[in-house]
Amino acid sequence: MREIRYRAIAADLRRDLGAATPGSLLPSEAELSQRYGVSRVTVRKALEVLREEGLIDSRQGFGWFAAVAPVRQDLGHLGTIEAQMAAQGRQPGRKVLEFAWQEAPAPVAELLGPGSVLRVRRLNLADGAPFALVTVWAPERLAGSLSRDDVERSPFYELIGVGLASATQTIGAAAASAADARALGVPVGSPVLVCQRVTRSQDGEVVLVSEHVFPAHRTEFVVELVSPEPSIAPSGLRLLE
Repeated sequence: MREIRYRAIAADLRRDLGAATPGSLLPSEAELSQRYGVSRVTVRKALEVLREEGLIDSRQGFGWFAAVAPVRQDLGHLGTIEAQMAAQGRQPGRKVLEFAWQEAPAPVAELLGPGSVLRVRRLNLADGAPFALVTVWAPERLAGSLSRDDVERSPFYELIGVGLASATQTIGAAAASAADARALGVPVGSPVLVCQRVTRSQDGEVVLVSEHVFPAHRTEFVVELVSPEPSIAPSGLRLLE
């Protein structure tokens, strides 16, 4: 009887997955066990069937989710994630959550200088599903004429009107806060990658400061090793003391 039951559960979940957004979370094993009135062993057996079919996957801290190919980001190239996604055949999108002028917070003022800055908090989408929560601070001298529609339509790199030379990125692991988890559609405390980026113009001036929060199951960072180096760190990366 249990043999028949887990197959019926798998078939039911398979139908639900037909309308699911890639990367979206499934109910927990405990919730599914309660829904179908079976043990978690039976639920897990149904889920494993769907994993073998390539329809779902699981990660520690996330639980089960609709299968999705992670967004690959090349750390050796200064450009927009939208361009990289388009090259991978993905459909980029963005949704502005906050658009406001404020006095630069102390850490931002140290980089951009004191004064008024535009703070934009947005959700980046890949094929309609959230894969990054981004906060950008831009100085008034470069962003004074920008509107909410502008930053929802185009990347800052295309809007600020200066030539860009480089960006310094610091990437670390963290746990999703309640606010970030709500925006990204992941469990509170689930693993995320946090990237702090400082972008400079061709004159060496800092023109943008940003923070990017990525759900760990939805992104991959790629660095090409172009030649042997007498170091344990790959080319393009440096270890922080």
